[in-house]
Amino acid sequence: MADNQKKVKPVPYFGTPCDYLCTIISKNGMAQNQMNKYVWLVDTIHRAGKISLEDINRKWLDNDLSEGIEIPKRTFHKWRIAIEEMFGLIIENENRGEYRYFILNDDEIEKKGIKSWMIDTISTSNLLINNVSLKDRIILENMPSGREYLQPILGAMKQNRLIHITYYNYWRGDERQYYLMPLCVKLFRQRWYMVGQVWASGERLTFCLDRIKDFRFSSHTFDYPDDFSPEEYFDGCIGVITENVAIEEVELKVSSNQANYLRDLPMHESQREMERNNEYSIFTLRVRPTFDFQQELLWNRDELEVMKPLWLRKEMAEIVKRMWNKYNTI
Repeated sequence: MADNQKKVKPVPYFGTPCDYLCTIISKNGMAQNQMNKYVWLVDTIHRAGKISLEDINRKWLDNDLSEGIEIPKRTFHKWRIAIEEMFGLIIENENRGEYRYFILNDDEIEKKGIKSWMIDTISTSNLLINNVSLKDRIILENMPSGREYLQPILGAMKQNRLIHITYYNYWRGDERQYYLMPLCVKLFRQRWYMVGQVWASGERLTFCLDRIKDFRFSSHTFDYPDDFSPEEYFDGCIGVITENVAIEEVELKVSSNQANYLRDLPMHESQREMERNNEYSIFTLRVRPTFDFQQELLWNRDELEVMKPLWLRKEMAEIVKRMWNKYNTI
């Protein structure tokens, strides 16, 4: 098939992934500095619960974004309108003579999704920028890999344009060419992944962006498939592997100390604590017990035991046995 292909040369990028996403969803090419101000206001009201404009300005003047200038009332109301349009968050007045503002649908901030992720990410960025004097005392992880191709992939998704990629597969140890419909992207363990549908076969595959060796736009567009939903595609998955494994209820027995970590940071949104005593807790999850999930279980070392289903318990026992065979010669 002949088409006018545009080869994309990766450009080094040293910002955060939210810089890309801010550009995608912001209106009329809004400057990120303005986005930071909106997110600061959302975060300030969210944390306070209810707060007056006077107290908002008191906090605002302590922030480097303010440049020492208060938020005029007219500007504040413009920001309220913009925040509702952009994030769907409604900032209301208490109307009791105290003129305290609150977020009417505050629970939306706690929901999963790109908007809540952006609010959290930009709020953290603002916090770090405001404490740059502590840069030698704040240790961060490396930024997600594959960012050089994230921007063109998002652009192709936005235009529903097909793409050509050369991809290196770790398991096979070779490079292959793919002509794809880019359907969605997902961030997992500091790596960006793309789900693409192969044009010729209709097969849907997941690609890690840092293993893309070459990228070209196609001049051809596609219709986004009606039968594809990113949420449904990854339903029950911990990670990005979506192999043909059914969702099952998994029962875990976790030591009392390790259970504290699972309560603070659940493995999956379906996680429930069914039993708790001084020695252990029993958790249940409804997930697909894929390779990624098994890796998550192994991260907990001997502090966690799979009770159900039996096949997964046996699988974990086999993994532990193979590990033991590697170490028992010491």
